[in-house]
Parts: sequence; C-alpha cells; structure tokens
Amino acid sequence: MSSLDEFNPSLIRGLWALTLRELKKWLKDPVMLVMFILQPLIWMGLLGKSMNIQGLFLSSNLSNISIPNIQIPGSLLNPPVNGVINIPGTLISKQLQKMFSEIGLNIMQNTFGVSDYFSYMAVGMVSMIVTTTTMFSGMSIVWDRRLGFLNKVISTPVSRAAIIFAKILNATFRAMFQSTVILALAYILGLKLSSTFTWINIVGVYAAIFLLSVGLSSIFLAFSIRSTRMERPMQFVGLITMPLMFASNIFFPISLMPSWMQTIARINPLTYLTDAVRQLTILQLEPSALIVDFTCLSIFAAILATIGIVLSWKYLTK
Repeated sequence: MSSLDEFNPSLIRGLWALTLRELKKWLKDPVMLVMFILQPLIWMGLLGKSMNIQGLFLSSNLSNISIPNIQIPGSLLNPPVNGVINIPGTLISKQLQKMFSEIGLNIMQNTFGVSDYFSYMAVGMVSMIVTTTTMFSGMSIVWDRRLGFLNKVISTPVSRAAIIFAKILNATFRAMFQSTVILALAYILGLKLSSTFTWINIVGVYAAIFLLSVGLSSIFLAFSIRSTRMERPMQFVGLITMPLMFASNIFFPISLMPSWMQTIARINPLTYLTDAVRQLTILQLEPSALIVDFTCLSIFAAILATIGIVLSWKYLTK
C-alpha cells in the first residue's frame, strides 16, 4: 500500500469503515433494536388482531339468540304433504351465520384484497419500520456532531460522500433487517401468503425497501445535519410520522378515504412501498401495478436522495 493511499483513502474504504462503525453502534444497543421491532409488533398484535372486520358480518351472536321453530303447512310444499313441517331454529341460525360469513368474506376480498385484516395490516408495518428507522438516522449525525466525532472525521482525508452515504446505508440495512424480522413474526402470527408468492418475491421486497429507505434517510439526514440539539429532529419525527402513515394505504385502502385525502395518499411514497410489498406477498400479483409501484418508488428515491445528498454536502462542514 502506498503512502498516497494511506493519506487519501478511497471512497469505498471510507464508506466501508464508517458504515461498519454505524452498524456496530446499532448492534451494541440491543434495547433500541428490540424497541424498534416491538412497536410495529404491538400494532400488529393489538390493532391487527382486534379489528376483526370480517367478524362484523359474521354475527356470532346469532348463536346466542333463541330463534323459534318455524312451521310450514304441508299444503305449501310441492308435492303437497299432509301435516306440518317443523324447521328447527338452530338450523336457521346456522344458515344465517353461514350467509353472513360469506358476505363478510366477499366484502373483505373486494375491499382489502385479502380474507383477513391482519394480513393486510401486518404487511403495512413494513412501511412503518422504514419510516421510523430512516427518520432516526438523522438523529445519529446530531450525536456525532455533539460528541465531536463528526468534526474529527471531516478533518481527515475521508471523502465527504463516504460520511453521508455511510449514514444512508446504515439506515437502509437496518430497515431491511427489521422488516425481515417483522414479516417473519407476522407469518408466525397468521400472515396468509398469496398463491403467487415465491421466494424470489423476497428480492423484490428488499428492492422496494431499499429504494424508499435511501430516499427518506437522505432527506432526513439533510434536515438534521446542521442541528446540534436532539429536540429538533425529534420534533420533526413526531410531526410527520403519523400524517405519513395515516395518509397512506398502511391501514386502509385509498378507495375508502375522502377525495382530498386520496390525492395526498397518491403522492405519498409509503403508499407505493406498501402496495409493492403487498403485491409481492399477500395479493395476487399484477405485473402492471407492480411496475407502477417500482417506477414511483424509483422517482421518489432519486428526487429525495438528490435533494438530501446535495443539502448534506453543502451543510456538512458548516
């Protein structure tokens, strides 16, 4: 190795060293790792399982209602039969339950595209993971600035691009890992995969997560890079997290939203990430819809990453 390489490390070497540092910091804090996984797990377990939308139409209370026997005169039957035919109330109750169950299943299938709400929402938790993980990536650079590490790295020959991309890659790898854990736990809890799902689809899921993670982490990094106080990025996270999630299709289809909210949802990048992951896991795969999702995710990633990286580069030494 020449002395020139020692004092002018390549972008790849600097990027590898800084990314490895970020990942080691993350792995040395298991409490934070558990908290990031526990939050969407609680949402899945409590909200996903408690919102039994199909049960609204199942009307299980019919079994507790005393339905009297119905008597049909034999003269009304064809062919006529003398006497009276008794139809037990329990038989009527079972038939009504079956009818309402089929209605609920059809409504769920037509509205959500799946037979149970838990599967619909569990996949949406991937978008929540990506949002929270990339948002907190901006906080790490605030800590580096406050602890003096950022100034030390800037004073070295390490490329400024390596400093920025290390933060972006760290957030992206974390989002992909935590999304894997969430999907695995959701499968254990009852996630129903579609008939078109194959293990190759997992590659597409990672690609969708990668695209949006790069874009969001870049813009959040740019927003926090000049800050020396943790309150600023935390306030921004608290302000934007809920609007981003609820103005998307994480919890409900866009078609159920008011018209003004549908417009917001269609320009929300989380909508396309959620739809892409659902297409690849629980819905019947529609290639045309998947192409639209990845096209929009690529556009969002390119625009957000460009803005974020340019601003980060501009304000990095200030």
